[in-house]
Amino acid sequence: MADDILTNYQHMVNKFIFITGSKGAFEFKVDDELLFSKKGLSRHANPGEILELFKEYIGPGVEPYPRD
Repeated sequence: MADDILTNYQHMVNKFIFITGSKGAFEFKVDDELLFSKKGLSRHANPGEILELFKEYIGPGVEPYPRD
């Protein structure tokens, strides 16, 4: 999840904090806005779901970081 965001949108991220929790807690926030909560949904994120939520948050006009 972190690798997907940082590889594709490193030009949009100025700080990335990964905090481990107890009992498998997992929340994904951007600018203090909660985009995903494992506790709230009672499930793990699906593959690629966090990246899609991030892309929706930043909007359709932001292109992924160019690769060689």
